[in-house]
Amino acid sequence: MGGSNFGYGLVLIITASCMLAVSTANKDWQFGFNNHWPPHKGGSHHPKYRQAAPNKVIVGGSEGWHFNFSYTNWAFKNGPFYLNDTLVFKYDPPTDNTTIPHSVYLLQNLRSFITCNLTGAEMLADVTEGGGQGFEYVLKNWKPHYFACGQHDGIHCSLGQMKFFVVPMPRWFK
Repeated sequence: MGGSNFGYGLVLIITASCMLAVSTANKDWQFGFNNHWPPHKGGSHHPKYRQAAPNKVIVGGSEGWHFNFSYTNWAFKNGPFYLNDTLVFKYDPPTDNTTIPHSVYLLQNLRSFITCNLTGAEMLADVTEGGGQGFEYVLKNWKPHYFACGQHDGIHCSLGQMKFFVVPMPRWFK
C-alpha cells in the first residue's frame, strides 16, 4: 500500500513539474547585463513587454473538438495561455446517428485528469453548445484547468485523447 502511495505522489510531483515547465517555456527572461534593470516606473518601456489584450483561442485550431486528436499535444504546442484568454470549444451538435456527440467538462484535479474520472467534474458545455460560434470559457484563475470530453462515461477522454490542461499565466509574465 505504501508503494502505491509513493508512486502516486511521484507521478503528481513529476506532472506538476512538467506543468510548470510548459507554462514557463520559451520565455525571454532578459537576464544578463543589458536587461534595463531596474525598470522605469509604469512598467516596461519595451513594446514586447507591454500587456496585450486577451486572446481567443479555438481549442484544436482548425481541427476543433473531436474524437481521436491529441489535445494535450495541441495545448503544449499552442501554449502558454494567459489569464483572461478565452478558449473556444467548437464541435458539431448531434443531428443524426452519424454525428458523434461531445461535451466539455472541467475536472477537479490532476488525479481525475490522469484517470479521466468525471466524478465531481463540472459540465461546462453539453452536446449542443459547441455548434455555431462554439462554447467559450474564460481562464479567470491562476491555477491548473483540466478539460475533458465527458461523453460515454469518459471514454472520449481516455481512449480518444479528448483532454488537456492549461495553467494560465499572468499577462505580465509574457
